[in-house]
Amino acid sequence: MNDAPGRGRIGLYWVALAALVVAGAALAASARGFLASTHLLWLSIACSAIGIVVGVASTVWPAGTR
Repeated sequence: MNDAPGRGRIGLYWVALAALVVAGAALAASARGFLASTHLLWLSIACSAIGIVVGVASTVWPAGTR
C-alpha cells in the first residue's frame, strides 16, 4: 500500500502556490502605484480566492489509484 499523494494533487499545490504568488505581486504593484487603480486589487482578490480554493481542493481531492 502506497500512502504517497498522487501526481495530480501535487500539481494542485503548485497551481495554488502560483496563484498566491501572482496575487502578492498584483498587491505589491497596486501598493507601489499608491492604489491609483483598483484593477490590480481585484486581480489580487481573484487570485487569492483561486489559490485558496485550489489549495483546499488539493487536500480534499482523493488520491486515486495507480
